[in-house]
Amino acid sequence: MTNRKLHITELERLSQQEFQSAVKTPLVIVLDNVRSLHNVGSVFRSSDAFLAEAVYLCGITSVPPHPEIHKTALGAEDSVEWRCFEDTITAVDDLKSKGYIVYAVEQAEGSIPLNHLRRGDADRIAVVLGHEVKGVQQAVIDRCDGCIEIPQFGTKHSLNVSVAGGIVIWELFKLLNHGLER
Repeated sequence: MTNRKLHITELERLSQQEFQSAVKTPLVIVLDNVRSLHNVGSVFRSSDAFLAEAVYLCGITSVPPHPEIHKTALGAEDSVEWRCFEDTITAVDDLKSKGYIVYAVEQAEGSIPLNHLRRGDADRIAVVLGHEVKGVQQAVIDRCDGCIEIPQFGTKHSLNVSVAGGIVIWELFKLLNHGLER
């Protein structure tokens, strides 16, 4: 058996216009003071790949257009809806007022391992990803409905925020779209 690499024209990806009108995964990603423009761009790209509703950029997190965000987003910053908030608590409150269950992605007392998270009554989920060194602010954690964490089994106790974002977005895509044909 041979596996021929597909050419980009064979991938049948959505156009930007088709993406805008596509049914989205009821998921919002909130970036809490993420300082790396490459991490921001990578989160946009993962959000595009799994049809997330939006990315919320909070605090010191940079916003598009920016060449360093574009370098990793590769245009996903133009397809995925985004909003900017001066502080993350305002973004969390906004989402909760719209019926989202909001989780911080953080190692905390009582956090739920990502692989144990169940949909329950949640029709819409938002996740907060934190600063590369400090993580999600405690005041933001206090405002969230709970924390989820990615189980890790090596010597390190954390993942790069864009890697963590990609894992969480994929898992929540599967959870929120269970049984739906894509």
